[in-house]
Amino acid sequence: MALDPNVFLKELFDAAIARADPRLVMADALPPAPTQGRVIVLGAGKAAAAMAAALEAAWPRPMEGLVVTRYGHACPVERIEVIEAGHPMPDAAGAAAARRMLELAASAGPADTVVFLASGGASALLAAPADGIDLGDKQALTGALLRSGATIHQMNAVRKHLSLIKGGKLAAAASPASVLTLAISDVPGDAPDVIGSGPTVPDISTLADARQVLAEFGIEPPPSIARRLADPSAETPKLGDPIFARATFKMIAAPYASLEAAKARSEAAGVPAVILSDRIEGEAREVAKVLAALARNVAERRAPFTPPVVLLSGGETTVTVRGAGRGGRNAEFLLALGLALDGLPGVHAMAGDTDGIDGVEDNAGASIGPAFLRRCRAAGIDPVARLADNDAFTVFSALDDLIVTGPTLTNVNDFRAILIGPDPDDGGVR
Repeated sequence: MALDPNVFLKELFDAAIARADPRLVMADALPPAPTQGRVIVLGAGKAAAAMAAALEAAWPRPMEGLVVTRYGHACPVERIEVIEAGHPMPDAAGAAAARRMLELAASAGPADTVVFLASGGASALLAAPADGIDLGDKQALTGALLRSGATIHQMNAVRKHLSLIKGGKLAAAASPASVLTLAISDVPGDAPDVIGSGPTVPDISTLADARQVLAEFGIEPPPSIARRLADPSAETPKLGDPIFARATFKMIAAPYASLEAAKARSEAAGVPAVILSDRIEGEAREVAKVLAALARNVAERRAPFTPPVVLLSGGETTVTVRGAGRGGRNAEFLLALGLALDGLPGVHAMAGDTDGIDGVEDNAGASIGPAFLRRCRAAGIDPVARLADNDAFTVFSALDDLIVTGPTLTNVNDFRAILIGPDPDDGGVR
């Protein structure tokens, strides 16, 4: 192929990230700035600081407040305080920030406007446990959920019912002030109550749903959490509750729009692209098998698409952790994909998390080509054993195939691109 597959796929990834950059999309999404009352800005997520900076630039009027973001994801903000805290494991800094947000929200009057900036990562960063629950118990449960393979919808159904602030409770604290939520979606389906566990919107999930999640994955909660989930008074606010009478919600960036940006970039380079879905969930290694089968059909039978073509997809896969290795869901997807493709000529792929962090490692993702398995053998790597140990990061690090962007200050979930070229002879390209 005339283009360098690795460079080309990274350009598509960059285009997807740029489409969700708060500094580029915030101004067009905002209503006019309020002319009366206080403006109290609160927020949480990996994009929270960038969103706060963009809001300050768009609304040059007095405002106050604070946002919490992951360690290493802060950026310069003048009028709004930025706090860094733990993610994906909640910590005391996140718990303290959530309590301060509740106090600020509660200080708002009817003439005031509370702006909540929501983005991926908020569920872990807003870590204040409900009364009677110790932070250590919440951390232990979070760890069990992260290892279990539960989807983000399932995890957040539990989190909302164990929190002082999530599941509509921030809106309750702010009422009767006006509440404007601006969100960057990192969840399949873009459900407002799942993004950041919905601190300012009605909760669709129930206590029974939360209990069912723990039962499904065989998670035995600490006694304090079991008591909370059995208490009917711990139910979250629902649609129709008057606390939401002056609350509005607006999405400013979402996964599908980022996939569209990548598609446009691919087609500008002369390569047709197809968006399969922005809502793919399931075990990363199982999703890899399905997409490998599709890629093989395209490469060998020229159906249902004709090469050259790029298959784009998003969503949030999961990993049930059974091994002791280092990895993220995108790296695990690629390792399983490489095994399933088995050196299929003409096929290259990359996968990454649009926040720049795949799991808890310092890479956004990785890439593979037709020579992947041959290069593993040459390096003395057993990819089957590494997959069994959830050790995909180690594989791609050894091959120097990691993609490192650093924090992108946004988050619209996973990005996957599979390039199927017209010429099966890749000359040994990685």
